[in-house]
Amino acid sequence: MRDIMANMLDYIAWRGDLPFSQSPVSPVDGLILSTLSYIQFDNMLSNNPHEAITLSELSQMFLELSEEAVKSRLRTPKDAELIQALGESRRFGSLRLTAAEELLDEEKELQFAAITLLLEDGSAFVVFRGTDGTLTGWKEDLNLSFLDEIPGQRAARDYLEKIAGIYPGRLYAAGHSKGGNLAVYAAIRCEDHIRDRIQAVYNYDGPGFLKKVLADPGYREILSRVHTFVPQSSVVGMLLEHEEPYTVVHSTEEGLLQHEPYSWEVQGSGFAELRKVTAGSRMVDETIKDWLAGLSAEERKTFIDALYEVLKDSDVKHIGELAEPKKIYAALQKLGQEDVKTKVMLAGVLIKLIKSIGENFSQI
Repeated sequence: MRDIMANMLDYIAWRGDLPFSQSPVSPVDGLILSTLSYIQFDNMLSNNPHEAITLSELSQMFLELSEEAVKSRLRTPKDAELIQALGESRRFGSLRLTAAEELLDEEKELQFAAITLLLEDGSAFVVFRGTDGTLTGWKEDLNLSFLDEIPGQRAARDYLEKIAGIYPGRLYAAGHSKGGNLAVYAAIRCEDHIRDRIQAVYNYDGPGFLKKVLADPGYREILSRVHTFVPQSSVVGMLLEHEEPYTVVHSTEEGLLQHEPYSWEVQGSGFAELRKVTAGSRMVDETIKDWLAGLSAEERKTFIDALYEVLKDSDVKHIGELAEPKKIYAALQKLGQEDVKTKVMLAGVLIKLIKSIGENFSQI
């Protein structure tokens, strides 16, 4: 057991007095800024990439909001501690935020948000938000299993190219969860001259890609600059295909809760690293890969579309609502109303999943 379980808030307290000119960008900085991107900045930040405010100014604006207004903008109460700590620190307080962009389109199955932070040396640090918990965002995540490009990835590439066209310095890209996937994808598919300016891409427990994306020449070009981090029992970050090496970070939580960035342990200027992910994480990884490999792209699409429609028709707007018994019951009722062909297909897909679970569970 470790005597001290420090997280990124402790990192800000320890190293917040060191400007980036004295201590270069680190992976922990990337996680901090990726977590910051989850805060709802609507009406507080301009989407004009030529306008910017400092993190200190933004933090002060938050302090002046009512408690209820602050709560409505946060993913977790810890985010309030984060933005205050960042605003008060020498390292982060002078960073300028610009080009806040947020898109949500149920028809296009698009959930996208990004911000850019401008460093003192002229570098632009582009951060993509992960899934926000909406049913639309969740559906877009699932679409990664059968689409070579989802709308959010296309938006991420366009956003990175827009920022690169305005700010000529060095570039960084980062994101947590789906945001990590978007950061890597944008770096793969952007113009060559923009990719050449990218110093690092930080992917924090973000899912991988279909093999077609990994075959893109841009992936080979950026691969050595992609830094992927996953907690020891990672599920999300092990999904689909990765070819880049990854660093295993110790999380103080259990199971799926390890996806939470505040649970990642920090040591000095880096993370507390482990040698490998757990056997359970490897089992889930192999199970899902085996299951998807046994399905055609059409079967994946039909299954995911049917599941999405069932939840949408059950008036589910946010994934957290599935914890409500009445929502689950309504979804099951809708499932019973699916046409016979779809029900047979859904049953077949689920049988393949159960078989894959059994085969991989027996190996651990």
